[in-house]
Amino acid sequence: MKSLINWLQNSFSPKMNKVNNNVWVVSIKDSIMQTLPFIFLGSVFCLLAILNNYFPKLPSFWTPFGWTMGKISLFVAFLIPFNLMEKKRLRKQRFIAGMSSLILFLIVISPQVEADKIIGFGHSSLGAGGMFIAIFCGIFTGYIMSLLGKFSFFKQDSSIPDFVRAWFDAMLPIAIVVCTGWIVVLLFRVDLYNIVLSIFMPLSKFVESPFGFIAIMFIYCFLYSMGISSWVLTPVTSPVFLAAITANIALAKAGTASAANLNLVTSSTIYSAYLWVGGIGCTLPLIAMFIRSRSQKLSSLGKACLVPSIFNINEPLVFGAIAWNPYLMIPMWLQGIILPLTTYIFTKIIPFAPIPKIQFEMWYCPFPLSTWFTTGTITGIILLAINIAISATIWYPFFKAYETQEIKALQSQKADE
Repeated sequence: MKSLINWLQNSFSPKMNKVNNNVWVVSIKDSIMQTLPFIFLGSVFCLLAILNNYFPKLPSFWTPFGWTMGKISLFVAFLIPFNLMEKKRLRKQRFIAGMSSLILFLIVISPQVEADKIIGFGHSSLGAGGMFIAIFCGIFTGYIMSLLGKFSFFKQDSSIPDFVRAWFDAMLPIAIVVCTGWIVVLLFRVDLYNIVLSIFMPLSKFVESPFGFIAIMFIYCFLYSMGISSWVLTPVTSPVFLAAITANIALAKAGTASAANLNLVTSSTIYSAYLWVGGIGCTLPLIAMFIRSRSQKLSSLGKACLVPSIFNINEPLVFGAIAWNPYLMIPMWLQGIILPLTTYIFTKIIPFAPIPKIQFEMWYCPFPLSTWFTTGTITGIILLAINIAISATIWYPFFKAYETQEIKALQSQKADE
C-alpha cells in the first residue's frame, strides 16, 4: 500500500496536475464554469415548468428555459477562444476570436428553416446537444488565433494608426476560420456536425452503461482523494451530463419517458438525487462519525466541517483528513464503485426509484430536499436512505482504524512529553 501511495503521490498526481493546469484544458473548463449562472437559472425554469402541468393558463416556463439553458453551446463557442486569448496574453484578439468561433459554430450546426419559412435558431444543438461541437469550434478557432496572434501586415514603425492596423491584421485569422467553415461545410457538404458527434457518441453511451457509470464515479473519487479537483473532468463530463438531462426533459415533455429510455447518469442524479450526500464521495456520514469520535482532533474537525457538508461542500474535510490518507482514501474509492452500482440496480434494472427528468444543477441544496425536487417521490427518498446507509457501512471500519491510530499517536506524543 505504501508503494502505491508513493507512486500516486510522486508520479501520477504531478502528471494529473500538469494536465489540470494546461492552458487549453483550463480555457475549456473556465468557459463551461462561466456558463453556470445560465445553467442554474435554466434549472429554476425547469422546476417551475412543473406548474404548467397544473396551471395551463400560466405562461410556459419552457420559453425562458430555452433562452438560458437552451443557448448554452452558443456561450461556450464564444468563451473558449476568448479565454484562451486571455491566458495566452493576446487580449487584443479575444473578442475577435470569440466572434469568429461563434460564426464557425453556426456554420457547422447549419440552423434549420422554421415552419414559417424563415431561418430559425431553434436548433437543438444551440443547447446542451451541441456542447461538443462548440468545444471543437472553440479549439479550432483558438488554435488559428494563437498561430496568427502576433502576425501583422505592417512593419513596427508604420505610420498607420494602431487601431487601423489591428482591424486589418484581424482579417486574416477571421477569414481562415470563416472560409474553413464555408468551404468544408457549405461547399463540400461535409457534415462536420454529425462527424464530431459520432466521435463523442461512444463516450455518451459508455457513461450511461453500468460499467461507465461506475468508472466515471470511481475516477471522481480517485482523483479527489489525491486532492485533485473533479473539475479537471469538466470538459469531458459536462457536455455528456447536460445532453443526457436535456434528452430526459424532451422525453418527459413528449410523455414517452420510461426507466428503459431515460438517461441515468446526469448531474441531477449524481449531485442532487442519490449519490454525493455532503459532497463527492458521500462524506456526510463520515462527518457524523467524526463529530462523535473519541479523538478530540477528529471531533473538532467534524464539527468545523458540518455546516459546509450539509450544503455539499466537503473540501475542508477532504483536504483536512481524506487526501493522501490511506485509511480514508480506500473507502472513498469504494463509494465511487458501490453507490453507483446500487443506484443503477434500483433505477434501471429494478425500477424502484425514478430517474430524474428535471434539470437541477443547484448541487448546494441539502439532501433530501434536492432528492424530493428532482424525483418528487417517496421511493426516491428511500433509495437515498439506502445509499446513505451503505455509505456509512463502508466508512465505519476505516474510520475506526483511523480513529484508533489518531488516539495512539496522541498518547505517544503525551508520553514523549
